[in-house]
Amino acid sequence: MPAYLVTTITVTKPDQFDEYRKLAGPAVAQYGGKFIVRGGARTILEGKFDGNRLVVVEFPSSESAKTFYNSSEYQAAREKRLGACDFNMVLVEGA
Repeated sequence: MPAYLVTTITVTKPDQFDEYRKLAGPAVAQYGGKFIVRGGARTILEGKFDGNRLVVVEFPSSESAKTFYNSSEYQAAREKRLGACDFNMVLVEGA
C-alpha cells in the first residue's frame, strides 16, 4: 500500500534551505520515493494553511518511507535544514 510524506514548510533562510534540498531530493529517489507535489500554486478552500510551501512524496509503503526518513542520507540533509525553516511532516497511508 502506498504511503505519503506530507510536509508544510515556511522557509526563513533560503540559502540554507537550498543546501537541504540538494541532499534531500537524491535521498528521496534512492529510497523509492517520488515527488507528487513540490511547491506549486494552491488555493485554500477551507480553514487555515500554515506554510508557504507544500511537499507530498509517495513511497511504496510506510516502511519504505520510514527507512528513508531514518537513513543516514536523509538525516544528513535534515541537519542542513534545521534552523532554515518551520517544518511539519506527517506520514499517511494511502488507500
